[in-house]
This record gives sequence, C-alpha cells and structure tokens, in this order.
Amino acid sequence: MTQSQTTLVRSGDSQEPLSERVFGQMLDAIYQGRLPPGSIINEVTLAQEFGVSRGPVREAVRRLQGIQLVTREPYVKARVVSLSGQSALELFQMRMALEGVACNLATRRMSDAEIAALSSELERDRQLQLDGNRTDMPRVFDFHERIVHASGNQRIINALCGDLYHLLRIYRRHSGTVLERKHDAYAEHWQILRAIKARDADLAESLMRSHIGRAAQHLSEHLVESDFSSGRRA
Repeated sequence: MTQSQTTLVRSGDSQEPLSERVFGQMLDAIYQGRLPPGSIINEVTLAQEFGVSRGPVREAVRRLQGIQLVTREPYVKARVVSLSGQSALELFQMRMALEGVACNLATRRMSDAEIAALSSELERDRQLQLDGNRTDMPRVFDFHERIVHASGNQRIINALCGDLYHLLRIYRRHSGTVLERKHDAYAEHWQILRAIKARDADLAESLMRSHIGRAAQHLSEHLVESDFSSGRRA
C-alpha cells in the first residue's frame, strides 16, 4: 500500500481524534483490499505512510483485533484476518436467515418516500461503479445495511450492523470481486427493491435469501480457487 493510496490522515481540518482517523484509514484499506486478507501489518511502515507516530497505528490495530479484522498471536506480527470457507459458510447462513427476515420487515415498514430514496441511492451507486469512482469514496452506499436498518428490529440490526458487520463486509467484498458477479448482484438488488415497492414482503424475503445464497456459492468457489492456486505455488 503506497502513500498515494492511503490519503494522509493529517489532511483537512477535521476535529476528529487522530487515533479515530487512523482507524478509519486502516479500515478502508482492509475493505478495499489494499491491506489484503492474511497480510502482515507493519506498524512502522503504516505510521510513515500516514505521517503519524506508531501510537495511533498501534491503537487502531488493537481496535481492529476487537472487531475480528486483525489477528495476533504471541511473538507474531499482527495480520489481517484470513478468509476461510467454513467461516464464510457460517456467516452467510446467518445472513440468509436474518437478512431475509429483515427484508420482509422492511417491506412492511418503509414509507413510499424511503423506498424512493433507496431507489435513487441504488441508481447513484450503479453510476459510481460505471464511472469507476468507488475507490475515491471508501464509505459508499450499502444496500444491505439500509435494508437491515429499515427492518426496525434492533436485535437483527445489532447482529448484522455491529462489530460483526466489518467482517461480513470483507467476505461480501470478496464474493463480488468478479465483474460478472458485481453485475448480477446489482440486478438482484433491483429485483429485491421491486418486490419492496410492490409491498410483497414474502417475495422480497425469498429474493434476499436467494441473493445471499448465490453470493455464498460464488465466494466458496472463489476461496477454493485461491487455496488451490496457493497450493500450486507452494
């Protein structure tokens, strides 16, 4: 990861604490794959690239450990969490159940204005993808997060949008790394949204479950291919 990719945390007039800004920069780097799964976190190098001392970087690493994005064993350098097929399966099974219910509830609860806003944001997100500007906007619209929050079920929100959200997001990113899957996922989002607009809660739930199931299958195949490639190189 180069300095041009990270954007120095000292830039701008934000009053946000330095440690918080460094944490956000590292989180974005993990989300976008600039700090890829399994990679070693070199605190000295990152501190130099961010233009800060090691203290804020060390604190960010501790926080990333707390939300399961970084692992560290005694006497071993910290690493970005590695992706495993079993972990992915368990997480996506949970998503299928909880997000399916969330989508059902959201269909019943959302106002017409909220649905219209969601439609506009989904279209804007598509344009950003077509323009190739997503890397310039690390915290972009998240269709799934919006649906979960719209459900109004606080337990589902806490389960999917709390600390576990960050790990889920990494797996979701890797399930959509192939361009064809990105296009399919976008089309599936629109199918779900059309069911929500029609106030067909059962159909919206079914479509969400199917959407996540396809993403899980794609990710599983991707992880198997990655493991095979790594084995071939060894």
